[in-house]
Amino acid sequence: MIITKAEFVVSNSEVSKCPTERLPEYAFIGRSNVGKSSLINMLTNQKSLAKTSGKPGKTQLINHFKINSNWFLVDLPGYGYARVSKSTKDTFQKFITDYFEKRAQLVCAFVLIDIRLEAQKIDLEFITYLGEIEIPFCIVFTKADKIGKSKINAQIAAYRKALLANNWEEMPQYFVTSSLEATGRASLLEYIDAVNQEVFKELNSF
Repeated sequence: MIITKAEFVVSNSEVSKCPTERLPEYAFIGRSNVGKSSLINMLTNQKSLAKTSGKPGKTQLINHFKINSNWFLVDLPGYGYARVSKSTKDTFQKFITDYFEKRAQLVCAFVLIDIRLEAQKIDLEFITYLGEIEIPFCIVFTKADKIGKSKINAQIAAYRKALLANNWEEMPQYFVTSSLEATGRASLLEYIDAVNQEVFKELNSF
């Protein structure tokens, strides 16, 4: 897939106010400071489509970006940032869960994981939550440029082991990425393109 157009559409904290167009949506979510905004900018080949910040918790709304006029990339708030207040975290959690449980246009979630870290409890809990509500998802390992290639394989193997220990039968589809080196960009966009083709084929069959 070649992205020729990427435009910001709307930010809000209510699912009912999300775009009404029946276009497939791909949600990007992860722990705060996982490199989500940088990844989105790398995928869309734009420097500041998603706002990046050295301060965790920058994204605090549901952000919709229309890509190539035929699908939406959705930037969701990071979860698990300890320095925001409990009431704020509760608000984040409410509209995050509302989005995943009510948004009919959602076809896939991408759960971002910092590949340098061992499996985090909050990430495993969120992945389990997606499995329980039957949301299709992929894992996107970020910051691959920060560690060596042999370490990357070891980290993925460790993550696979952690998931199997948490009652998963197999490792979900995953991508290894680096926003700095554009690693994984082609494979991620090819995956989205393939899913889009299936979605549009299904829609056209009615």
